[in-house]
Amino acid sequence: MPDSVTKGLLTDIGTEELAHLEMVGALVNQLTRGTNAKCVKESGFADYFINHSTGVYPANSNGSPFNAMAIAVSGDPITDLNEDLAAEQKARATYDNILRLSDDPDVNDVIKFLRAREIAHYQRFGEALRRVEEKLTDNNKFYMNK
Repeated sequence: MPDSVTKGLLTDIGTEELAHLEMVGALVNQLTRGTNAKCVKESGFADYFINHSTGVYPANSNGSPFNAMAIAVSGDPITDLNEDLAAEQKARATYDNILRLSDDPDVNDVIKFLRAREIAHYQRFGEALRRVEEKLTDNNKFYMNK
């Protein structure tokens, strides 16, 4: 990123995203604490449970594990920030879908909080994008090192 303010903004968002993982992990732990074999089988959780027990394994709802293919980096700040903006919207949509399926008020409170933070991150990425675009030169190049 072309300036320390934008770098700091991205560091803040990244740090908070790691906290989101911790919150989701704590939520899963609370929901699965004391789970018995009958509950695992009836819930459709058996395949996951066999491999991971009640541990949080980073995967999507189809069971595809997280890997570096999910990270799109071009090295161009405008392209990368637009990718970040899209990722925040995808996260918000995922939380919306969870809220459509969940009838647990305690789960919903956590998901609503996380959803609100994704919206805030989207706004912050928008700020970063505007800052970066202001740094463009006439040749559409960035002053990366002044």
